[in-house]
Amino acid sequence: MQVIFDFLRKISGGKLTQKQVNAANQVIANTTGSMVANMLGIAVDEMSVSNQGVDLICDFEGKRLAAYDDDGVGVWTIGFGTTIYPNGIKVKKGDTCTLDQAKLYMAHDLKKFEQAVNGAVNIPLNQNQFDALVSLAYNIGTGAFNKSTLVKKLNAGDIRGAADQFDVWINAGGKRMQGLVNRRAREKALFLS
Repeated sequence: MQVIFDFLRKISGGKLTQKQVNAANQVIANTTGSMVANMLGIAVDEMSVSNQGVDLICDFEGKRLAAYDDDGVGVWTIGFGTTIYPNGIKVKKGDTCTLDQAKLYMAHDLKKFEQAVNGAVNIPLNQNQFDALVSLAYNIGTGAFNKSTLVKKLNAGDIRGAADQFDVWINAGGKRMQGLVNRRAREKALFLS
C-alpha cells in the first residue's frame, strides 16, 4: 500500500533499506493495509457503497415495516434487512417501523458492512466490486465474510476465483434458496463489471 510506504519513508528520513521494506511487507501480509495505516495514524480513503449498491441491497432485502422471520431460520428482520437496531437491541417478533426509520436503520447498518469490506480486503477495488462485496457481507454477516474463501482469493489477486465464490453462498438453514441464487448472480455480475 503506497501510502504506508510513503509514511515509512517520511519517518525514516526519506529512504528505506531493503530490510525495512521486507519487514513492512511482512506486517502488511499479516494484517490488512487499512489496519496498518490505522496503527500508524495515517488517514486512508475508505470506500463507501454507491447509490447503485444501496439499490441492489434494497431490491433484494425488500421493504418490510413489520418484523418478519427472514428465510424462516429464526432471524427477525425489519425495514430493508435490519436485524439489530442502532441501539444494539435485536429485532423481535411484533416490532414495526416507519419508512423513515427503515432508511435510518439501513444507513446505520451499511457503515458496519462498509468497514468490514474496507478492513478485510487489501487490494484496490473498483466501485462495482466494492458494492457487490458490501451486498454479500450485508447478507451473510461480517464474520462469515471476513473468514470466507472469497476474501482469501481476492486478497491473493485471484479476481475470477473470488467471483466464483459468490456461487457458494446460496443456502439458508441448510437449504438452497432460489432468492439467494438470484442475488448471488446479480452480485457476481456487478463484481465482474
